[in-house]
Amino acid sequence: MTPTRSLRRGALLASVALLAGCAGAPAATTAPQRQAAASVALPAATVCDDALESTTSYAPEPGGAAPSVDAIRARGALRVGVSADTLLMGARNPLSGQIEGFDIDMLHAVSAAIFGDPNRLQFRVITSAQRLEVLENHEVDLVARTFTMNCERWGTIAFSAEYLTAGQKVLITRDSTATGIEDLDGQRVCAPEGTTTLERLEETYPAVEAVSAPTHTGCLVLFQQGKVDAITGDDTILAGFVAQDPYAKVVGEAFSAEPYGVGVAADQPDLVRFVNGVLDQAKADGTWATTYTRWLGALGPAPAPPVSVYGR
Repeated sequence: MTPTRSLRRGALLASVALLAGCAGAPAATTAPQRQAAASVALPAATVCDDALESTTSYAPEPGGAAPSVDAIRARGALRVGVSADTLLMGARNPLSGQIEGFDIDMLHAVSAAIFGDPNRLQFRVITSAQRLEVLENHEVDLVARTFTMNCERWGTIAFSAEYLTAGQKVLITRDSTATGIEDLDGQRVCAPEGTTTLERLEETYPAVEAVSAPTHTGCLVLFQQGKVDAITGDDTILAGFVAQDPYAKVVGEAFSAEPYGVGVAADQPDLVRFVNGVLDQAKADGTWATTYTRWLGALGPAPAPPVSVYGR
């Protein structure tokens, strides 16, 4: 272990422990991004020509607009699956105890549209690997957890329109000479279980030793303990790691497009349309840009929001 690694470990494990114990740069949609997101082969019975294509939207109106929304309103809370350890996207604030971040603010907007109150959220903290099952089993209404839209997932659940575009990069120690994933052959690189990030690492970069952990914070702990040499993930997530670890840096160009959507159960297209209406309103009235600047300003000025694609 280098002196830099030793200093970083001692100074920063405490902040990670706080998060663990308490429980990607966006741009308008482009054709290459759609092709990358829709590249997973599906059974013949499932149609997915474009993983970014959601159902149509309509503006949410008070008083009920769909059976699924009416049922949520009658229940009195919107049940949501989230992360509590992905800084800037969905993480528990160790001072207030509240879960906050870009993903969480999108859910607050949906709650406000349903109830007139942004805080009618019932949180279910889940891992990346649990995102599909909690929707398939109707344990939650929505999942917003850095959830990449792809055709394989469209086979079992539905997605809103894209609300954020991330790109996969790598995080290394500040004294490393690597400039990208191509320089990490033979080194140990961590990614969370059940993610497209881990799949791409194993399939596209076989010379790298892929190491999995249950959560993103689990990867950061392994990194700070010197048990892995790097972490790969969406730039949105890695930006949060750098905020926790001044001895780390993110390098290289993004080598994937990771379009985020809000996950919804496949048999609730009315709820998908409602969420799309909320997201379109946020994109149009400046709320999206304000939220981006608040949480992801370290990645640069807020870009144009991703273009919603409809047609299913």
